[in-house]
Amino acid sequence: MNHKSGFVNIVGSPNVGKSTLMNRLLGEKLSIVTSKAQTTRHRIRGILNHENYQIVFSDTPGVVNSAYELHDAMMKYVDTSLRDADVLLFITDVFEDTMNHKETLEKIKSLKVPVICLINKVDLRDQDVVGDRIAYWKKELPNATVLPVSALHNFNVEPILDLILEHLPDSPAFFDKDAISDRPMRFFISEIIREKIFLNLKKEVPYACQVEVVEYIEEPDIIRIRANIIVERDSQKGIIIGAKGRQLKYIGIDSRKDIEKFVDKHVFLETFVKVDKDWRNNEGKLKKYGY
Repeated sequence: MNHKSGFVNIVGSPNVGKSTLMNRLLGEKLSIVTSKAQTTRHRIRGILNHENYQIVFSDTPGVVNSAYELHDAMMKYVDTSLRDADVLLFITDVFEDTMNHKETLEKIKSLKVPVICLINKVDLRDQDVVGDRIAYWKKELPNATVLPVSALHNFNVEPILDLILEHLPDSPAFFDKDAISDRPMRFFISEIIREKIFLNLKKEVPYACQVEVVEYIEEPDIIRIRANIIVERDSQKGIIIGAKGRQLKYIGIDSRKDIEKFVDKHVFLETFVKVDKDWRNNEGKLKKYGY
């Protein structure tokens, strides 16, 4: 049997379940997941390896209208994903009537590569609504394969792999067969901490946060990690630290537990909060933080 390899890029509006789907397809939590929109900021590659194929998935930020330089950087990841896909997974859900970002939808319509349109969260609406959504997207994207799914509950996820493999080209593997991503360990540590900030804090504060792992020391029995949580204002710093440091403590405890699961080793984690004014709207600072 010939070996297949290719790039399968995942795009869609914020909070439709792109990260949950990629994690489900990989059987590994690489992308952070919260109920808040715009949690994913980077293009995150996850690699699914098999004896006869290698699928390189890319999770991308939700498609947004720009309010910050950060949003511009996020949208560049989306645009690149539309250009270099062998197969595009376009994710919508049963609550999205149509894609608000018309420019991106038009680009998807004009793609020459196979498009698989996945209508997620079908467990949350009745079948008449699901049927309406299927009919709508078949009309809107006539060249796409439309499939109702529930990434959270693993409904109809297995057929997605079969559809992808039908379209992947014959090719040797692009990455080592032991690799699960092209991102370094520090990136995933920072994403885990950022996820806990989103889960522990409300409103605007999590969106103003960036996490920078400044020290990662692997010893025989423990990994020592020091990370800075970057915010834009002194008031945000106070909210993250909390009364008597309780909020920062909770974030640290929750982060350490998930990091230990990810690295399969005991972890000593230190977190500090630092102010870098207006970092989301400064191109130089965005480059410093990897955008």
